[in-house]
Amino acid sequence: MTGFTRVDDRLGVFALRPLDADADAALLHGWVTHPKAAFWLMQDADVERVAEEYRRIAAHPHHDAYLGLWRGAPAFLAERYDPARVELVGLYDAAGGDVGMHFLCAPTDTPVRGFTRAVITTVMAWLFADPATRRVVVEPDVRNTAVHALNAAVGFTVVGPIRKPEKEALLSVCTREQFLAATRGGVPA
Repeated sequence: MTGFTRVDDRLGVFALRPLDADADAALLHGWVTHPKAAFWLMQDADVERVAEEYRRIAAHPHHDAYLGLWRGAPAFLAERYDPARVELVGLYDAAGGDVGMHFLCAPTDTPVRGFTRAVITTVMAWLFADPATRRVVVEPDVRNTAVHALNAAVGFTVVGPIRKPEKEALLSVCTREQFLAATRGGVPA
């Protein structure tokens, strides 16, 4: 997929486009080093390290990154990966059609009610737009209770904690059916 668009009934148009590691690095730097992005584990990164990380992801055959737009402006980041080959190798029972996901909303001084939920709904709809995707797998930090609540709101069920080299994570999965039931087809409940 090279692009994706979803219209949220309340918040308008959300879209994803492939990330350009070099052109988008300065923008992403401000996002991943912001205090609200502590779980992104890049607090001390400089712009070059951010560009390097996203060049590495772009070169990886099983991991890619997308810039999310809201009403045409950059507003979030989404990563898609094969959890059997990246992030979760040997840490869970992988199944055919599994897709791993990370997302990060840009920091803002003027929060919009329901925005983050609209973002995760958009990211999930994007992933499930690929008919090969049967289940989305996530591994947020066990301390990240805000994202656990968002995950539950779009249909994720908790598998349990797992130990990764960089964190204690809460492995959770969401099937297409769970997502559709939780969001009434990608429209937030």
